[in-house]
Amino acid sequence: MKDQCIKVQQTEEDIKALQDTIYVIGGKWKLPIIHSICNGNNHFKEIERSIPGITTRMLSRSLRELEDNKLITRTVDPNVPTLVEYEFTEYAKEYGVLINEMIRWGKHHKKMIIGQL
Repeated sequence: MKDQCIKVQQTEEDIKALQDTIYVIGGKWKLPIIHSICNGNNHFKEIERSIPGITTRMLSRSLRELEDNKLITRTVDPNVPTLVEYEFTEYAKEYGVLINEMIRWGKHHKKMIIGQL
């Protein structure tokens, strides 16, 4: 089994980069939020409805962190007092490949665990 691992030279810089990535996408909510926005849910309530189990407080906090990390933008329409729209940034498009691969792997993993492989 050990021979089947992907081997790369491990440096301190690589470990720190991996830790940075985990920090940005960490937790169970950020990836689903990005996925939801990428699938056209641009308003707070749409995003909230599309993610089972997320609380309003957690969504608000996670959106702020994603905005701080330049993965989404938040736009407030001055003509409609409560209309706020979230969009993913060009920078976040790179993230899409990672998200899709994680979804693929997660489906495969679940089948493996429940014995369907």
